Amino acid sequence: MIVDCAIYRDGHRTDGPEDFSDALGEARAAGGFVWIGLHEPTEEEFELVSQEFGLHPLAVEDALKAHQRPKLEVYDDSLFAVLKPVVYEPDSDSVSTGELMIFLGDAFAVVVRHGEDSPLKAVRRRLEHEPELLGKGPTAVLYAIADATVDHYLDVAVELQNDLEELEAEVFSPDSGGSRNTASRIYTFKRQVLEFRRATGPLAPPLARLAGTGSFGAGVPFVNDRARPFFRDVSDHLTRVNESVENLDRLVSDILSAHLAQMSVRQNDDMRKISAWAAMAAVPTMIAGVYGMNFDHMPELHWVWGYPAVILLMAVLEVLLFRQFKRRGWL
Repeated sequence: MIVDCAIYRDGHRTDGPEDFSDALGEARAAGGFVWIGLHEPTEEEFELVSQEFGLHPLAVEDALKAHQRPKLEVYDDSLFAVLKPVVYEPDSDSVSTGELMIFLGDAFAVVVRHGEDSPLKAVRRRLEHEPELLGKGPTAVLYAIADATVDHYLDVAVELQNDLEELEAEVFSPDSGGSRNTASRIYTFKRQVLEFRRATGPLAPPLARLAGTGSFGAGVPFVNDRARPFFRDVSDHLTRVNESVENLDRLVSDILSAHLAQMSVRQNDDMRKISAWAAMAAVPTMIAGVYGMNFDHMPELHWVWGYPAVILLMAVLEVLLFRQFKRRGWL
């Protein structure tokens, strides 16, 4: 489905013709560019777009099937970038991801969205209020989408950090640290962090290439070289996000280890208590078992004070065992 289509000249929007080829020709003649937004298009809907703009068939296949890693690929007539926006669901404390496929050419920007939530509307609105930035051409679209996506990563990282602190308090709480649901919550949280990492980690090399940092010294086709400082800023923000994700993953692993250690300690305490009570029960059982045997010739069997003496002996032994186990912390 086509969400929006417009021609931008000198940073200002003008409604273009319905035919894509006419819009592209008009934009090139006026020194502007066409920006088309699509949401989960079908093969038939995207076939017309790919033909009019000369998009590479491999990139078109990726855009239609989705489920791609963040990446940046250069073709003869276009640049293809994949971003994965992340959404935090406060009701379920979960993370969900979408996908943005961006085709960039000399005078066009085609953005394909998969998923319900994305920053595209806000990005287009923001750029239309910044004509100077929008006047930089299709590069401005790629930069603004990447900037909005990475900035939202920072917000999601903060939310996950808050959830981790709550989970940490629960684990080390004396009341609920041993709950059966705690391990499940920790594992579920670790899955959320992993989902987040799948979106942020692979995006670092493409942004480094756009920024021209590290081993990526050469310029990227269809991207204005003067935009490198802007992409460096986005890359710096992404580095902060990836560091936060690494910290979250390490901390949640430590919390899981601490929880398992707590469970092991509690089980050992329980086993010691059970062993102590079993030992205390074994002493009177042994004495009663001995005197319960039906023999005629047994010491003190016919003694008048035999029964009280045996009961007293049992009581004294039980008190001694109780004090011994109590002193050692078994009870």
